Amino acid sequence: MSTNDGQAPEHARTAPRLPVDVDLPVREPFDARGVFGFLAVRAVEGVEAADLSDERQLRYARTLTLPGGPGAIEVTAARVNESDWRVRARLELTRDADAASALALIRRMLDLDADPAAIDAALAGDPALAPLVARTPGIRVPGAVDPHELVVRALVGQQISVAAARTHLGRLAAQVGSPYESGIPGLDRLFPAPAQIAALPEPAPGQALDPDRPLRLPGQSIRSVVGTARALADGELVVHHNADPAAMRAQLLARPGIGPWTAAYIAMRVLHDPDAWLIGDVALLAGARAVGVVHDGLHKAQGHRALAERAAAWAPWRSYAAMHLWQAATASGPRAPARAAG
Repeated sequence: MSTNDGQAPEHARTAPRLPVDVDLPVREPFDARGVFGFLAVRAVEGVEAADLSDERQLRYARTLTLPGGPGAIEVTAARVNESDWRVRARLELTRDADAASALALIRRMLDLDADPAAIDAALAGDPALAPLVARTPGIRVPGAVDPHELVVRALVGQQISVAAARTHLGRLAAQVGSPYESGIPGLDRLFPAPAQIAALPEPAPGQALDPDRPLRLPGQSIRSVVGTARALADGELVVHHNADPAAMRAQLLARPGIGPWTAAYIAMRVLHDPDAWLIGDVALLAGARAVGVVHDGLHKAQGHRALAERAAAWAPWRSYAAMHLWQAATASGPRAPARAAG
């Protein structure tokens, strides 16, 4: 279900409807802290807002472009007991008919329909992953509410830290995204549509870069982002929740600036591919070293090969194994590099 047809949205309304509150069933165990934390560290100012200050009451909110117009969602997860969570959503809609679309996107975003028992049982069969599964049962793979947005975020986040990507994307949203008046605190704009990003100037090779440009990336990266946004807006590049995986991957890999890692990451987040593997991911390797999946003595290339070979046994749940290793990389301290992308 794509929420964006590639065109710039109309100016946001100034009188949002009264919010609607809905309880969301969730299959336990549910790693609420993990999925809310993943979204929170990547939250783009104005488009998203999060509050994880209370470990028993987590909050994440964001604006959306829905079929009937702009809207917003606010999702909370409250501790019921030591193992269970109550997940509740507040919807802010232009049209009541968009409620089903918004709820489906929230379920995708939080991966609420995963089968945690099957996934945990399969991954715990590897002695190195068993302690990670025991520490974080019910891990989830966060999905993308807007496929086109996720493509842009993945491109911007290549080869830079999460914090740096968030800064670039925040500036892009502030300068290019459409304003939105919300009754949900922290939200005031929509993420730019592909057509809005495609309208940005593309610096020619060797051209001096405008220091005030929305994306303060190298010229080649800006051309990749703008060109890909144009392809999304024109329909030349087809990326949506129900896209054919092989066709989408081939289209992505044919684009300048998109390699196997980015294509796999987009499949993981947009298609909810449970078995995506991100070849060459430095944070995955750091996490694997931290838990003994890969020996510290192997140099980088050897380590990635050894990890890919070991990961083959985790199919068809390699996306979930990746989430465990990313968490292990974060827990292992300063030597673990930050992972970017949206």
